[in-house]
Amino acid sequence: MLNAPLSHEARCEIIKEAFHKGITFFDTADVYGDDHDNEIVVGKALKQLPREQIQVATKFGFSMSDGNRFVIKGTPDYVRQCCEASLKWLGVDYIDLYFQHRVDLSVPIEDTMGELKKLVEEGKIRYIGLSEASADTIKRANVVHPITAVQMEYSPWTREVKEDIIPLCRELGIGIVAYSPLGHGLFGGKGVVENLCKESVLAMNPRFMGENLERNKGIYIRVADLAAKCGCSPPQLALAWLLHQGNDVVPIPGTTKINNLNANIGSLEVKLTPGDLKEISDAIPMDKVAGERVPEEFSKYSYRSANTPVKT
Repeated sequence: MLNAPLSHEARCEIIKEAFHKGITFFDTADVYGDDHDNEIVVGKALKQLPREQIQVATKFGFSMSDGNRFVIKGTPDYVRQCCEASLKWLGVDYIDLYFQHRVDLSVPIEDTMGELKKLVEEGKIRYIGLSEASADTIKRANVVHPITAVQMEYSPWTREVKEDIIPLCRELGIGIVAYSPLGHGLFGGKGVVENLCKESVLAMNPRFMGENLERNKGIYIRVADLAAKCGCSPPQLALAWLLHQGNDVVPIPGTTKINNLNANIGSLEVKLTPGDLKEISDAIPMDKVAGERVPEEFSKYSYRSANTPVKT
């Protein structure tokens, strides 16, 4: 949400402004920012806000190797180590919703969930979430302890989860947290009306590379036309589309500007008819989106592949 080159004070102001606008769910992760920077910022803001009225979500699962590469880790001892660190950096006694950021393909999900269940019983976390987990992994995890939320990439141009994950979550009573609801910024004009900076992480995203980006610019143009028809901005239309997918779907747009925060909140006022929803979906056929949604090196951790070993 706040992984940006802003001062702690500036980011705290955004969090406080969001709270006063009625936003009480904040999603962060220890991997965002240097030296737990994002969790530290959220912790500073929490000291100025009523903790009991706020739900804090954070994650574990990423570790850095000696070669400065990401390693996915879900062993029980690492789960506990990360939780204790997050509690420290956030400056809280408990975490409301604790996500496994990505599934460790070498560890049975039952082992990871077993330690998370202990943390719930100890009062250090209240609810457990998974991110980018396969349907089989979600089912097996939910047997060990109820899963409260599953976080998936979900937006008008990334809708594959409607085929399998969302029906499963609804069958099991699990909420859906939609990350990258603005298409990694495409619906805000990234790479279209706003140039990508050289340091942008989007430079690694296949959908923002070369010919793929040129083809995907058409998606933004079609969404912008539909937004004008509905009397809102393209980002508001994308968020409104998600908010109309069900009361169990919660988008988590990130922002570094209060003006954008206020504009995102304005999506709550956008009312779409079934005809509008169909028109938006029809304007973005899934087979016409150019490029994979994740870089190749992360593809094995995407939910269609993220199965864990069977517990023996």
